[in-house]
Amino acid sequence: MTEVYHVPVMVREVLTFLAPTRGGVYWDGTLGGGGHTEAILEAGDAAHVIAVDQDPEAIAVARERLARFGERVTFVHSNFADAAEEGEEPLAGALLDLGISSRHIDAAERGFSFRAGSPLDMRMSSAGQTAADLLNTLSEEELADIFYYYGEERRSRRLARDVVQHRKSHPFATSDDLLASMERALGPRLEAQDKARIFQALRIAVNDELDVLERALPALRDRLEDEGVLVVLSYHSLEDRRVKDAFREWSRSCVCPPEMPVCRCRGRALGTTLTKKPMLASDEELVANSRARSAKLRAWRKAA
Repeated sequence: MTEVYHVPVMVREVLTFLAPTRGGVYWDGTLGGGGHTEAILEAGDAAHVIAVDQDPEAIAVARERLARFGERVTFVHSNFADAAEEGEEPLAGALLDLGISSRHIDAAERGFSFRAGSPLDMRMSSAGQTAADLLNTLSEEELADIFYYYGEERRSRRLARDVVQHRKSHPFATSDDLLASMERALGPRLEAQDKARIFQALRIAVNDELDVLERALPALRDRLEDEGVLVVLSYHSLEDRRVKDAFREWSRSCVCPPEMPVCRCRGRALGTTLTKKPMLASDEELVANSRARSAKLRAWRKAA
């Protein structure tokens, strides 16, 4: 099971920035099947990894995969923002591989894909509301906002209106229900990418992914040791934008408003952005793992 759970993305690039050969404590906030953590531990004999995931199945799979490393890996069952805020260990490096694992996509019972008959679940853990809960209870305006802001769907209000109208007689339960609503509101000839955008928008809302990311970024920055590195792999433009903006602000020596005549902020850069533009997976990697196509890697180093 560990071989098919998830193929880690851009491992070589991640290791280049984190440099685990120097040793220290590293933090993997999105453990998944354990591929990145395994690579970090193999690359540096003096490296220790705090491996975090809110999915108990992921932790169980990774425990088996990483058993040979013994006490060099510490498992934490938690949301990565909570784990980042609550932890105290100084970190030599930290990694966030956002989005969902291949296992989540392939497991129909988890409801992350739009394949026929899949339950509208989409939760990373067993807690909280499902996608069906949101579709059946949120107001038309709230649903439209999800489809528009997270799914970048221009006809969001039309789709939200159809959802609210049809849930009165037929509550949403499976992917078929949502696809039928999309076809009524948006047209019968939807491309796969259009379906994916709406389903992804719901997943983001179900797991509060953007808020979690915005909480985790400064928490990890503060926990980094001097010259520690934070690496983030994102798969959605909204995620990448938040990472880019955070790294840009942290790398500026002055963040005062332009109209302020004298600098009254921190007066120094907190660190340096290591990637002027996001790095993309190589052609060679894309041949082996097509799901790496949408990955964007950004890295930032804390000042000494």
